[in-house]
Amino acid sequence: MTLRLIAVHAHPDDESSKGAATYAHYLDRGVEVMIVSCTGGERGDVLNEFVARDPMSRRDLAGLRRDEMDRARRIIGFEHRWLGYQDSGLPDEGEPVPAGSFGDIPAEVSAEALVRVVREFRPHVMITYNEQGGYPHPDHIRCHEVSRIAWERAGDPSAYPEAGEPWAIKKLYYEEIFNAARVTKVAEWLEQHDPESPLLSQFAEMREWMTRREYRGTAKIEVGRFFERRDEALRAHASQVPPDSPFFFWPNELQREAWPFEDYRLAASRVATSEFEADLFQGIEEDA
Repeated sequence: MTLRLIAVHAHPDDESSKGAATYAHYLDRGVEVMIVSCTGGERGDVLNEFVARDPMSRRDLAGLRRDEMDRARRIIGFEHRWLGYQDSGLPDEGEPVPAGSFGDIPAEVSAEALVRVVREFRPHVMITYNEQGGYPHPDHIRCHEVSRIAWERAGDPSAYPEAGEPWAIKKLYYEEIFNAARVTKVAEWLEQHDPESPLLSQFAEMREWMTRREYRGTAKIEVGRFFERRDEALRAHASQVPPDSPFFFWPNELQREAWPFEDYRLAASRVATSEFEADLFQGIEEDA
């Protein structure tokens, strides 16, 4: 049986900062992997001053981000689909999202496009964001809502009958990659093995605010040997990733020693599984 995984993200670059090593790991195992980008990232800020000098970043940011996404796709090797919605941006508190943007369109409407992709690709596992969107960006929250609807209804022949033959996904996960347990473990490893490391001061603030968040992961996927490829894919999204990005001040050798995992929370399952897992496909082959 060919196993298939679909991961649903809000913007181009999210797939590389939140799961790229996992996708590379499963592709290496022969799993088919599909990434869905709900929006084109048109309203994102250009965070890299070198890219900001490129006239394309001002003239055609959407086109630039499509090019970046294609480079990341080739680096990791996944299949990719644009869901086709417009980036909502990040309005000030109390301000509405732009009319016609992803966050403005009802989730029930947008879900049909994702259900269509699910029924065509026929994945066994879906990964998306948690109830808070990972962080409270309107597109991330809408991505969660749309993904939940697709999980619930893609297998229902009465739902979106024009969107293809029904297909019920077996398992749904929320990514929990940036978590307190990971930050604490890396900091503790540094304190024990390299107490003079300047990295400890960089970790201090991150550790302080992240440890306020409960660790809710139930699946730890060991993907350390793919960290360099993950970083290469993230750097492909140069408009969003400045050279001094905090994504890169964790040396990969340190991460492999302290926390060589990417973490997920099992949100729903249609197969029997265990409380804690080391494989997102646990229980699926046995159920086939």
